[in-house]
Amino acid sequence: MHAEELQVPRSASLPRQFAESMLALLLPASCVVCSGELTESLSGGVCGGCWRALEPWTGAVCSRCGLPLASRAVMAGSLCAECRLERPHYDFARSYGIYAGKLRKAVLELKFHRRERLGVRLGRLLAEPWFALQAALGFDEPWLVLPVPLHRWRERERGYNQAGLLADGLARALRGRTASAGFRLDSKALERKRPTAPQSGLSVQARRENVRSVFTVTAPKRLHDRDVILVDDVMTTGATASACAAELKRAGARRVIVLALARATPQFPDIAAR
Repeated sequence: MHAEELQVPRSASLPRQFAESMLALLLPASCVVCSGELTESLSGGVCGGCWRALEPWTGAVCSRCGLPLASRAVMAGSLCAECRLERPHYDFARSYGIYAGKLRKAVLELKFHRRERLGVRLGRLLAEPWFALQAALGFDEPWLVLPVPLHRWRERERGYNQAGLLADGLARALRGRTASAGFRLDSKALERKRPTAPQSGLSVQARRENVRSVFTVTAPKRLHDRDVILVDDVMTTGATASACAAELKRAGARRVIVLALARATPQFPDIAAR
């Protein structure tokens, strides 16, 4: 997937944290979400108020793909229309929240404005849907944590893979909360063979065609009989996640669970004032 190992910032030393805190007080920056004054150090550029506003989705979801459902009167285990018609290649998918409002703004800052520290911090939020799914289905460890890959040209242009940063944050959170080494980040096991057009604006069928035969597993032995958590920033139709999962299972992966930071759906359009 990558020409070289994905680099993410290491935890800052105490002297550095103190220095950054003092600098933030003397020269306050602006929150990347609300543009208000930012005084917190090592915050990823998001103020405390905006961070608390990044609320998880707690309503009904499709039991397989995790699509948020508008109706509260949905029976447990219900499937959305797409999952009733065709089963995706992944086993289950869940997202932290809706791709709207402040969460959408945070994702866009991460994706297009070099907010690497924010990416790792946002990735920690994915522990919440993971533990909810684990409690419901009783998953055991260990798991490989894999990001949805960018093509190497796109990653070189951007400077990082935003899904890789999220995956790193998730792996750190899971290891910290379980006191276990059962979650290992592998940023090279899955590779995007060729660049593709952006999925936004494409129909469901066009999205599937756009990612057909795009992904490949670089080291099948590392995937054989392993359980995988596949991480992405935004999930819409799930075409990319399903294409990745198909290759992972072809290489021998046992189960593939998809975790996305945000779920984009026309049932819950973005509202600027939200």
